[in-house]
Amino acid sequence: MASPCQVMLCAPSGEAARALAQPAIDEVLRIERSYSRYRADSVVGRINAAAGSGEWVALDAEAAGLLDYAAQLHALSDGLFDITSGVLRRAWDFRTPRVPSRAQLAPLLALVGWQRVERRAGAVRLPLAGMEIDFGGFGKEYAADRAAALLLAGGVRHGYVNLGGDMRVLGPQADGSPWRIGIQDPRDAARTIAAIDVAQGALATSGDYERFFELDGRRYCHILDPRSGMPVTHWRSVSVLAPLAVAAGSASTIAMLLGGDAPGFLDGSGFAWLAQDGSGRVFDRRQGAL
Repeated sequence: MASPCQVMLCAPSGEAARALAQPAIDEVLRIERSYSRYRADSVVGRINAAAGSGEWVALDAEAAGLLDYAAQLHALSDGLFDITSGVLRRAWDFRTPRVPSRAQLAPLLALVGWQRVERRAGAVRLPLAGMEIDFGGFGKEYAADRAAALLLAGGVRHGYVNLGGDMRVLGPQADGSPWRIGIQDPRDAARTIAAIDVAQGALATSGDYERFFELDGRRYCHILDPRSGMPVTHWRSVSVLAPLAVAAGSASTIAMLLGGDAPGFLDGSGFAWLAQDGSGRVFDRRQGAL
């Protein structure tokens, strides 16, 4: 998952904990093997490699379901959450402080568009050479939910799954108290802007501090608007509490993309949320927090 990952659970011994956690860990590794864009043998790798060839790539029920979810997110966000927009990273290297020109972005923007993805029962194809899909926008959260489902099926009732900061909480601590989760200050990794108590459900945060560079006093982050190819700027971070990690993560990312329209979207979702805007102002909507 290209990030620190953790399974925390309550068990009578370390050996028992490892036995309970192993199926969940194996499931996370399976999902990474199946859907990582970095693996040529993954479903995503095969779909992207066949782009422009006219070849249909077969899908199992899980992969088809993930594409269905991507379509729902595209519609819900008015096209802002687009899993074909990963091609834009070809123009951005967040290890180097360089802003691509419009001429560099234009041919990549021509490859972006969920509406171009062609689907039929049990198969998909990308019509243009160079097109890509990428489940990175919700892959870790999906894996966290799948891992949690296996832990719950194994009888675990106290603990959580943490994949790179996207958390699915199975239940409270053994004494019944909630887990206290800190929300990182987007401008100071050693500080938090809030602490949220979570006994059950999921917490995910999207922000401009995960991959970024600063140039001429401006921060450029890895969350890119598929319409312009440029990074979002309105929010420093958005954290969402929801029943499932995939819902929390999708909502936080859409909020980052929506900019100033995010509060209306988040309030309409019914999820509790907390965000910090570009000026450092904190918006706290944790009524009904899990």
